[in-house]
Order: sequence, then structure tokens, then C-alpha cells
Amino acid sequence: MKKKVLFIDRDGTLILEPPSNFQVDSLEKLEFYPKVIQNMHKISAEMEYELVMVTNQDGLGTTTFPEDDFWLPHNKMLRTFEAEGIKFEKVLIDKSFEYENAPTRKPRTGMLKEYINNSLYDLQNSFMIGDRVTDMELATNLGAKGILIGEPTQDWLFPNPKVEDNVVLISTDWNEIYEFLKLENPNNDYENTQNRTAFVQRKTLETNISINLELDGEGKSDINTGIGFFDHLLEQLAKHARLNLTIQVKGDLHIDQHHSIEDTALALGEAFLKALGNKKGIERYGFFILPMDESLAQVAIDFSGRSYLVWQANFEREKVGEMPTEMFEHFFKSFSDASKSTINIKIEGKNEHHKIESSFKSFARAIKNAIQKTENPNEILSTKGVL
Repeated sequence: MKKKVLFIDRDGTLILEPPSNFQVDSLEKLEFYPKVIQNMHKISAEMEYELVMVTNQDGLGTTTFPEDDFWLPHNKMLRTFEAEGIKFEKVLIDKSFEYENAPTRKPRTGMLKEYINNSLYDLQNSFMIGDRVTDMELATNLGAKGILIGEPTQDWLFPNPKVEDNVVLISTDWNEIYEFLKLENPNNDYENTQNRTAFVQRKTLETNISINLELDGEGKSDINTGIGFFDHLLEQLAKHARLNLTIQVKGDLHIDQHHSIEDTALALGEAFLKALGNKKGIERYGFFILPMDESLAQVAIDFSGRSYLVWQANFEREKVGEMPTEMFEHFFKSFSDASKSTINIKIEGKNEHHKIESSFKSFARAIKNAIQKTENPNEILSTKGVL
């Protein structure tokens, strides 16, 4: 089996970078990135990644950065990691200044030649984790994927679309990085896992969306889409489907609500697709009829692997709150497409608020029924043997 690698930056990724001179040149300046040790420990223990540290240390060994000042905190850092079962197979340090354009300086690959065109390594399923755009450029140059340590709400300036497309996660939270890698790790195959969770980040020129989903939850939610009534409906989904659901959306609301609603539905559908995996041991079908005052909503869902929406609803009002009523059909169609599910919805009533809220509550209960576990965890409810 080919080896997968986590190429990991040092300053700003594993340890914090001092704002004074950006050099960790004393023990007093050595401070670990929040939650990095506990999550690196889990990554090392649970996943089959070879760990390689790759760092630029400007002018190391010159009068501006004496080696004696560097090695004491650096070795202390390595000993701390090793005490927690975290061992780096290689620590690669470039000592040049940026203006020298050395072939060994990130994002150039001079220090990593042994990994390139080497049949022992699976770079396509390897990752570069770092806090700078140059780290993401290095990932692209290696043929690996990039995980950027930073605020996902920031408008990052990538040098070209290829580098931006190669960034699969932007986060300041090592918990999220661990959860993402856990889903990417073959040893966490969906066929065997009982931890039905997913993390999805969808970033376009119009929206930046991150979603954490736990199918076996308690109905907890933390949702901010920038559209109040939409938040309320997604909270209903989490509560009545008994999901734990975190959704954070930064969208171009100054244009209108369309992109934020559509892309949230696509990301949410993708999260369900990931969390359900191969769909072994689930009921697959869910249906529910739910009244809310004068309104009645009927929803049926089949996580069939095929997307299709039947929509029977009419609205008199243009908006409820700040949410256009025309977007409700579009939400369910986008969710159906991304989750590869068949959905049939019929809504009756007079009060638009009641009709819409009852549809989301009924949708939630239908999902709750469909994702329930069967008595046989290895059974797929299809004569085809696959969904």
C-alpha cells in the first residue's frame, strides 16, 4: 500500500508565530497552537499518515537568527510532541531568505524531491497543512491537497484558480482538521464506522459555507446564515430530526438571498451523503404527515442514490421574513441533488409561515425515520445490493 503524507508547516500551524519578529528564538516564545497536541495525537494514533514537518526559517544560522536561539525551543517542541506519541519522520528546514529564491524554499519543492514521482507515496491523497498561501502553493506543486490554517471568512488571495481549487478546508480549529481527515482516512471507512458525522466546507466567489453534521445527535444547533427565518427553519430541522448541526454562512446578501440559500442546501445535502456513507444498516425510507394549526405538510424521502423532487405547494406572499418563498422549492431541489435522495413534498394551508415551518418539521421527521438504524448493520435495503 502506498504511503500517504501529512506535510505540516511549523510556525502558525503547530506553534504560534510571535508577532514581534516572527521567530521562535527562546523558550519563552514557544507556545503551541490551540488544540494541536490532542488532535495530532489522535491523527497519529488513528490514521496512517507519515508526518513530515516543512518549514521556512528566514536566515537561520545568520546573525539575524543564530542557530543556538532556534534549536532550544525547536527541540523542546519535538520532545513535547514525541511524549504524546506524535513523531515526525522528517523535519525539513529551509534557512534561506525569501529574496534568494532558493529551490528548497516553500512553495518550491527542492526539499521534497524524494516524495515526487515516487511509487511509494500517494501524494494525491496526501495533504499540506499550513497557515500561508505559499503552503497551499506547495500542496499544488506536490500534487497533494491543501488545508489552510486561517479564517474561512477572509478573502484569501490565491495566485491562481488551480491553487484555490486545491484548498479543501480553511479553518482555525484543529478539531475541524481532525474531523475532516478522519473522514478522508480509509481506516475510517464508512462501512465500518458508527460515527455518522460529516464536515463540509463549500467556498465559491459568492458564498463561504461550513457545516458540521452529526446524525446521531441531540437536536443541538448553531446556525448563522445571515437570513433570520432560514436560521429558524434549519434549527427546526436539527431539533426534530435529532441532529447536531452547525452551519456558518458568509454570503453575498447585498445582492440577494439566492446564493446563500442554494449553496447551503447543496452543502447540507453533501454532508448527509458523506455521513450516511454506503447506507448500510439504515431504514432508507422516511415519511411523515405533520399538522401546524390550519396547515398540513406531507414529506416522503428516499436516500436512494437518485435525486428527484416532487413539489406540490403554492405561496401567496413573496417573502416570509427576509426569505423569498420561491426559494423553498429550490432549497429542497438542491438538497435532493447533493444528497442523491428522492423527495416528495405536499403542503396545504392558508398561513404562509405555518405552511413553510410545517414542511421543514415534517422534512425533519421524515429524515429521522429514514436514517434510523436497522437491526442488521450490514444490510442495504435494495435488491441491487447498493444505494
